Amino acid sequence: MLSCGTSQKSDQEIFSEQQREVLDPIKEVDLVEEMPELEKTLRAQGLVELEGFIPEIKVELKYSTTDNFFKQDVYGDLTKAFLQPEVAEQLKKAQEMLKAEYPDYTLLVYDGVRPSSVQQILWDNLDKPDSLKPLYVADPKKGSLHNFGVAVDLTIFDTKADSTLDMGTGYDYFGYPAYPDREDQMLAEGKITKEQIANREILRKVMTSNGFTGVGSEWWHFNAFSRKEAGEKFEIIK
Repeated sequence: MLSCGTSQKSDQEIFSEQQREVLDPIKEVDLVEEMPELEKTLRAQGLVELEGFIPEIKVELKYSTTDNFFKQDVYGDLTKAFLQPEVAEQLKKAQEMLKAEYPDYTLLVYDGVRPSSVQQILWDNLDKPDSLKPLYVADPKKGSLHNFGVAVDLTIFDTKADSTLDMGTGYDYFGYPAYPDREDQMLAEGKITKEQIANREILRKVMTSNGFTGVGSEWWHFNAFSRKEAGEKFEIIK
């Protein structure tokens, strides 16, 4: 006999409570992560997010940190890199080529598309006369290849050593040791080594073999199109 103060739940009541535990929408709210506004803008303009598109590629957006020439975080909550679809496809082929020859290596992207709104921030905050600013950053009125989403800054990461390859200088280093055009001179002067040049040549090989061209003053920078071609094919990313 049960006492009059004791009640026993039916199987149906227990099942209903368990359902409420599982389906309670309030408990799911905290699991939804809000997408950064800048990321929404880039996706809306048809750009491709690289980590989701290219297997094993790594991204470390330097402009989402203060570890860059400007010592400023100008991307805020954005941590993903984006490029125009056909440029992302070229980069995917470069990654595949690198992995085929060096299975422990992977591309590490420092910057991809740079919206014109961010370019304006860099231009406005650069502590240089306007006449000298173009030596350090493109005039946002004209736009750079980063602004079109057809330029990428990157290096090579050794997954076995858990570190980047030694390229002789860091990213955003302004000086001759970072210049591909000055490598022979810098080697002769003892500013960089043969091993550092060899590491750069691995990066150059996989990039140029897949439609990219480098620049003479930055070992990390590669373009998929000329300024003229980019202007004809694409709009500047806002």
